[in-house]
Formats: sequence, structure tokens, C-alpha cells
Amino acid sequence: MKSFFIYTFFCLLLILSLGCDDKKDATRNYIVDEHGAIVRMDTTKKTIYLVFTAHEFADGFATIHETLTKHGLKASFFLTGDFYRTAEFREYIQVLKDDGHYLGAHSDKHLLYCTWEKRDSLLVSQEVFNKDVLDNYAEMEKFGITKDDALYYMPPYEWYNLEISNWTSQLGLTLFNFSGGTSSNQDWTYPELGRTYISSDTIFNRVIRYEEDQGMNGFIFLSHIGTDARRTDKFYNKLDKLIGYLKEKGYSFSKLE
Repeated sequence: MKSFFIYTFFCLLLILSLGCDDKKDATRNYIVDEHGAIVRMDTTKKTIYLVFTAHEFADGFATIHETLTKHGLKASFFLTGDFYRTAEFREYIQVLKDDGHYLGAHSDKHLLYCTWEKRDSLLVSQEVFNKDVLDNYAEMEKFGITKDDALYYMPPYEWYNLEISNWTSQLGLTLFNFSGGTSSNQDWTYPELGRTYISSDTIFNRVIRYEEDQGMNGFIFLSHIGTDARRTDKFYNKLDKLIGYLKEKGYSFSKLE
């Protein structure tokens, strides 16, 4: 029993760096998962954070940008170094920057940091990790975005462990991930993947059900700027309808600060 209380106390003290299942940071009402990443923002406020990631695809940019502009919203975009350095995407990045959206890092080469089968087994050294992250920020600096402008770091594949969380912290950054429960992060899947594929209608309906059952205060809603051409059922085409629905439910939307 004594050891249990010591463990609980330790978790509460170091929640931002260590995490214990999904614990709340009492100072900011954030939720940090057991692997050390923030997975929900202020749970006392009826605010949703739209987050988009991208590495090699950007087919949904025009639709997403038009939808955000229509609703007067600012969102957060986590892009890999390869995305930042791709010539055809430079105009998109500049538009997002000029519009005042949050632009962050998502690894330089979209590396898998730890195995899918055994999460505590690393696939990279700290040296490789540091280079991957800092190379991403080097590309961002070419657009006038410094590390201080983007202190939240979204790991590639949204897959990480406590060691990655600690290394992120040592770089002066905060590990950040999406809120689970809606499958929105699976909007990249395509029919050829079989049971892994999740349709946009399914995702949309899961969001509605989640909101009705649990509410979405501080929810970090992640989807992708673009997806493989084999997915013709693009979820970003439903973004306008989804935002409208959530606005009717009384939610506001915010980018990261």
C-alpha cells in the first residue's frame, strides 16, 4: 500500500514527462498519456483543436483551407521536413503562415521511432532522433518559423514512448498527440488495406457518437492534409459539415499557442 501511494505521488509530480495512464495536469487541465504526450488540452473549456499532419500528400489543401477560411478558424499544421522542402508545397506553407495558422514539426524524414509490436523498443538512437527533429526545424526556419514559435512536437506516425518523450523534453519541446476515440487519424487508410480501412462516413459518425457520449472539451482532432490516391473517399470533404455540427453543439475552435 505504501509503495502505491509513493508511485501515485511521483506520477502527479512528473506527469508532463512521465505520465501514468491518462492523467490530468491539474495546473492546466491538460491530459497527458502514459507515454508522456499531451493528448487533450484544457478539459474545462468547450474548445476543439483542429490538427493536420502531412508528409508526402497535400491533395486536400485547397478544401481544408477554404473550409477554415469559411468558418474563420485557425488550425495547427504539423509538417515533416520533407514536406517543408518540397517545392510544390511551398506556396501552401506560405499561405498558412500568412493566414496565422500554427506551423509545427512532425520529424524530418517521418521516421518510425519505436516498434509497433513492442512500444518500448526503440528503432533510433538519441543522436538520430535529435538530428531528425532539428533537421525538421531547420527547414521551418527557411519560412521564418523558429523553434520558439513551435514548441509542440508531433511525433511521426503519432507513435512514441517515454524515452522519446524525455528526448523531446531535453530539446526544449513538448510532445503532443491527438485525442483518441474517433478514428479521425485513420483517414489515410484505403480499401486495399482490408479491415484496416475506415470510411469517412464511419469516422464522421464516430465523432458524433463520441461527442454525444463523452463530450469533446479540449479535444485534439487530427486528420491529414492529403492521402494516398487509392483513398477516393476523402475525409476532408466532410470537414465543413463536421465543423458546422460541432459549432451548433456550442464548441469553439482554436490553434495552438
